[in-house]
Amino acid sequence: MSLFVVDASVVIKWFVPEIHGDAARRLLELPHQFVAPDLLFADTANIVWKKTRRGELTDAEGRQLVGEINRIAVESVPSRLLAEDAYALTRITGQTVYDALYLALAVRLKTQMITADERLIASLVPFREISPHIASVQAY
Repeated sequence: MSLFVVDASVVIKWFVPEIHGDAARRLLELPHQFVAPDLLFADTANIVWKKTRRGELTDAEGRQLVGEINRIAVESVPSRLLAEDAYALTRITGQTVYDALYLALAVRLKTQMITADERLIASLVPFREISPHIASVQAY
């Protein structure tokens, strides 16, 4: 069984039809274990709120979706346990602390963070010690 850190851009695709949603759902077909900073749940709720605001989801659908995401089998790690490492990564990479929390967890666990954020992946390519810890959802 493989262990992966997943970010909100992947998890939302498990529930809402989006580009590369098939790739994200393929992750669920194999015996993987998923982990994320507890920030994941705020991140996904914010994505749902944006979709509701744009009229892509009704308010009732949004509330239901947030509840379903809160019950998924993703182990969460308190962000405060990752904050110092995430801050150090932001100083090196220039990324937000939010993205760095996921990355810090992947580095700590010696695994990969899976994301659909291609710009984030591209921005980390120059960092040879960090880039092996991030992968595109399309790779799976």
